[in-house]
Amino acid sequence: MEFRDRLFLFLSGIFLTSLVVGNIIGTTKFVNIYGLIVPAGVLAYPFTFLATDLICELYGKKKAQTLVWIGFFMNVFLLLLMSLGHFLPDASGVSGAASTFDRVYQFMVGNVVASMIAYLIAQTVDVHLFHFWKKLTKGKHLWLRNNASTTFSQLIDTISILTILYLADNLGPEINTAGRLFQLILASYLFKFFFALFDTPLFYLGVWLLKKKVHEDPDEKKWGYQSFKEEAL
Repeated sequence: MEFRDRLFLFLSGIFLTSLVVGNIIGTTKFVNIYGLIVPAGVLAYPFTFLATDLICELYGKKKAQTLVWIGFFMNVFLLLLMSLGHFLPDASGVSGAASTFDRVYQFMVGNVVASMIAYLIAQTVDVHLFHFWKKLTKGKHLWLRNNASTTFSQLIDTISILTILYLADNLGPEINTAGRLFQLILASYLFKFFFALFDTPLFYLGVWLLKKKVHEDPDEKKWGYQSFKEEAL
């Protein structure tokens, strides 16, 4: 297996693992990060955007969009597996924490359904915006397409998923007004926003180290290969 294939599988693994973990954990717990109260599931989700941006840059729009669709169907697969475990009869006396499983399942169903809707919209927007900025700048200004696509798509994702969970009464008793919902959306988005800024050097480093080794982006054929130093200007 060539390096570019192993790298694609690795980035896809990060994407899918972060996606599944975020959906299972979801809103089962809220954490305080320097005054920002956010769902624990949010901690995993920004890595999905970093992975898709790297795949979009290194392998092209089509492969990134394909991974988005695979992630969507993995959500469906996750829901089916958890539902199977939930509806099969409990083996009393053997199960170690059946009540815990049921409580996680109740939260997870709402999280997965809301995530499937918000995720498909946000990730598709992220891939298309990244590609749009790449075409507009002719492959230059890497920081622009990374941040402009990620920050906007994460705003859409945050508003969508938390609004759906609020309407489904899946955010807990404290989030009981539109004002509290807005505070939660703001805190969650600020966390994602600052993470998007933090992942910019990681994105640059990844492209700088890997692009010449992969060099599979079909979009580059439109204007020829440019060095990372030229793209960063």
